[in-house]
Amino acid sequence: MRIPRRQVSFCLSFFSLEFSYPLSSRNFLGIPNCFIRQPKRIHTLGLSHLRAIDAMGENLGTVMKDKRRNYLDVIHSEDSQEPCIWSSSAECKIGIGKQIFCNRSLNMKNIVAVGFDMDYTLAQYKPETFESLAYEGTIRKLVYDLGYSEELLNWSFDWKYMVRGLVLDKKRGNILKMDRHKYVKVAYHGFKELSKEDKVGTYGNTLVRDSFDEPDYALIDTLFSLAEAYLFAQLVDFKDKYPDKVPEDIDYARMYKDVRAAVDLCHRDGTLKQMVAKEPKRYINEDTSIVPMLKMLRDSGRSTFLVTNSLWDYTNVVMNFLCNSSADGDQKCNFDWLQYFDVVITGSAKPGFFHEDNRANLFEVEAKSGMLLNTDNGSPMPQVGNTSLAFSPMKVDKSCRVFQGGNVKHLHKLLSIESSSQVLYVGDHIYGDILRSKKALGWRTMLVVPELEREVELLSELRNTRKQLQLLRNERDVIEDKIHHLKWFLKFEDVEADEKETLSTKLHQLESEREQVRLSHQEVLRECHQQFHGVWGQLMKTGYQNSRFAHQVERFACLYSSQVTNLSLYSPDKYYRPSEDFMPHEFGIIPL
Repeated sequence: MRIPRRQVSFCLSFFSLEFSYPLSSRNFLGIPNCFIRQPKRIHTLGLSHLRAIDAMGENLGTVMKDKRRNYLDVIHSEDSQEPCIWSSSAECKIGIGKQIFCNRSLNMKNIVAVGFDMDYTLAQYKPETFESLAYEGTIRKLVYDLGYSEELLNWSFDWKYMVRGLVLDKKRGNILKMDRHKYVKVAYHGFKELSKEDKVGTYGNTLVRDSFDEPDYALIDTLFSLAEAYLFAQLVDFKDKYPDKVPEDIDYARMYKDVRAAVDLCHRDGTLKQMVAKEPKRYINEDTSIVPMLKMLRDSGRSTFLVTNSLWDYTNVVMNFLCNSSADGDQKCNFDWLQYFDVVITGSAKPGFFHEDNRANLFEVEAKSGMLLNTDNGSPMPQVGNTSLAFSPMKVDKSCRVFQGGNVKHLHKLLSIESSSQVLYVGDHIYGDILRSKKALGWRTMLVVPELEREVELLSELRNTRKQLQLLRNERDVIEDKIHHLKWFLKFEDVEADEKETLSTKLHQLESEREQVRLSHQEVLRECHQQFHGVWGQLMKTGYQNSRFAHQVERFACLYSSQVTNLSLYSPDKYYRPSEDFMPHEFGIIPL
């Protein structure tokens, strides 16, 4: 049972709210005091109390506003580094890049448990270092384990080139970007752009529509897969340019398979995670809002849990870095971060974890040693006989327990979940986190899209450009209609020679105007998309249509936002409501 927080006390001149945990909740793992961070005192103004005082009268209200202003000046000068969260005293203005967007209405009052993925959700990796590390490790595996040319060791990685939502055509060596209708709008063979004719001939003129799914295609839906997509494009160019340096039996599809095998080898030997664990600050972005967010959710009466595919040793390193200010030091004996969760499940093997018929065993993890203990559906099982290892289990406060494996049924039991709709799960992987948890279970979902922050800020800056594009489209439609009228008139009406010549001249002028407008529109649209990305354009759009990636976000995520900690900017009881859906016939009627 969670220990209740101290009640707020106040007088007319000063408010204070101390966020401090009793010793029993801070030191529930029996850790020496040297490893326990002293709690910070965070002074905040209760909004409900301010409203009550405002009702006391205008004069008193004026006095209180002055004191509130002076008080805020003091606390802001004392600690300007404190993150702004919804429950803090200062008003938090939410920029468009930090907003949470809603596809399906979600009343947080109905949510009793909020869960998180770790990698690329709570832990946002730095692409310039982490993805480069993954790329270099994959190259070494290709050369030394799979027999590829040593020339690959001289290659470099452009971490900005690839984006999520792309599709790899394994057989043809092509990289595709398509809209929500699966119409290919942008296509590259390696790093060479395909002409419109080649693109249409390959993916448009077919009797049977391609599904663009496995096994012939690979979906680039995670940030971690960007490095392997870039390497695949490099290998395609390498094979085309130097066919004698690639064995004849290795085609494009085999190269992709080898890249995937090399990536898996990097994971299996622990190379990547060892490097990150050695220097987490180099590879992971710091976010001081994670702890306040978790505290706010727990203070609102909700359970919090972590479900990650990473094993306990790596999870502990990363979460220590994210939740403890002293992350540069030795973190082996520090488990303070566990106080922010009710249940932690490592080695979950998602997405299989989300299937109740998954018969994976659930083991409890002894935090200090990492030893696995047998459980009976989460309940501790006594050890039978003597163990060969000298083992003395730590006294663990059952407010947070760490497990490995299991399935979602175990998690529901541990958290006393009565209905799957009471769970909100936050992740970064559309298929591994969002689709399976929503479709198979009915969990409510939030997708983290780090690219979204820059995307929406650019959209805001380019509002006038988008208006210009719409005007050009309208102008083109008007000219085109005039052309059709003239052609119809010349074809079906009895026109004298002089008049016919005049109308023909007018027709040529209109066709010339239409071409100029078309080229202008094409150029402005290209420049607009290149503001987002020089090759692939806007993440959520392909031309005027929603991209395949945007379509998936809309279908599978109840909420989506640029960062998980944007949750801290909103009330934990907020009712998220979607914007009204509009069909094309409504845009000209309903003012937007």
